Amino acid sequence: MKEILQSPLNYTGGKFKLLPQILPHFPKEIDTFVDLFCGGGNVGCNITCRRVIFNDIDTRVIQLLQLFKENDRQVIVDSIATTINEYGLSWAYKNGYNYYNCDSNNGLGDFNKAPFNKLRESFNRNKTFDFQYFIQFYVLILFAFNNQIRFNAKGEFNLPVGKRDFNVTMQRKLNRFIERLHQINCTFANQDFRNFDIKNLTLQDFVYCDPPYLVTCATYNEQGMWTLCAEQDLLHKLDNLNNRGIRFALSNVLSSKGKTNCILKKWIETNPDYTCIHLDYNYSNASYQTKDRISGSDEILVINY
Repeated sequence: MKEILQSPLNYTGGKFKLLPQILPHFPKEIDTFVDLFCGGGNVGCNITCRRVIFNDIDTRVIQLLQLFKENDRQVIVDSIATTINEYGLSWAYKNGYNYYNCDSNNGLGDFNKAPFNKLRESFNRNKTFDFQYFIQFYVLILFAFNNQIRFNAKGEFNLPVGKRDFNVTMQRKLNRFIERLHQINCTFANQDFRNFDIKNLTLQDFVYCDPPYLVTCATYNEQGMWTLCAEQDLLHKLDNLNNRGIRFALSNVLSSKGKTNCILKKWIETNPDYTCIHLDYNYSNASYQTKDRISGSDEILVINY
């Protein structure tokens, strides 16, 4: 089994932490693996198969993943460094925190706020969507609050500056992720899941779905991007896969903080072909059988094989 790598994109709902629990439930033999809601690519980059299709509705994220796949790693790293230097952002691993009148506890936000805002303004004005656009996009992610991705209704990146910069950990993640993408046979698609064509999938293929969660609050739900109708459409698509004998796995949350996804619960209960596996989001700190004590979330994996 390949070493489990973490995506350099801190995508909300990313499955890196749960991969040791999820991957053992996946089929051993897979021809084409479809990562239907790939986000940062944490799952697809860790699958052993003939081909991976990374699909996501977020055009910028898909094109950033393509940039990692199609360009030389050193060229990407050098371009990131050039952008950091151009805007006067920090390099704490080179110069130390004292150089920026900051300390590791409070972070680098005070120093980076002005140059970060300047970069963010430049990025939001840039409509060329070229190589440099996506380098700026990634540098914004590196220096943004919690390294997250968020755009407002106007399509503008609107996260504030964070506490960290392009530190050794982030450099290692990026380097290893780019190397992995170069090693695997993968393609990229930018489709709404409803429009993703499944008619050519075979019994040897496998579809993994990690959609936004209906009963949780997250960045991707702030603008109503995931609705009850979307949930129903996805479950219907999975039923169609099952009717054709195509294997799938669905990650979701059955309940969270007193809210229950009733449509998902009923769908599982009325389909005897489906198996619901309860996961432990805090698996490293608690027994496998214990549900998340902090958030009260019941993380599940639903499979049809």
